[in-house]
Amino acid sequence: MVDGAESMREQIYAANEMDGPVFKLKNDPRVTAVGKILRQTSLDELPQLINILQGEMSLVGPRPPLPAEVKEYKPWQRRRLSLKPGLTCIWQVSGRNNIEFETWMKMDLEYIDNWSLLLDLKLLLKTIPAVVLASGL
Repeated sequence: MVDGAESMREQIYAANEMDGPVFKLKNDPRVTAVGKILRQTSLDELPQLINILQGEMSLVGPRPPLPAEVKEYKPWQRRRLSLKPGLTCIWQVSGRNNIEFETWMKMDLEYIDNWSLLLDLKLLLKTIPAVVLASGL
């Protein structure tokens, strides 16, 4: 990201390509050329491995939200915060940015309600082609 990226968000917020409280732009002008490559290859996710090793995140679980997003959650959506955030989840392997926010929240709750080691294994295996093929970016 360019220096001062967060302060630029208000200027480009009208171009948001996602619904709900999340902000995503396919061609975000705040992302540097190197940042675009890191995002396309999902290498920008590598620092989260440190969070996983420190026990702050898990490999599988709802993606960590920004505090500003959480402020806009409906009460039923807050239940997704009951689990440790993860590097991948159902949303991650099902189309990511092509999924509406409310559907994304329901996917996270589906994961919470149906958690099992087998589900985690399936999601980890599905993550590999999702990352390699850059699906849903």
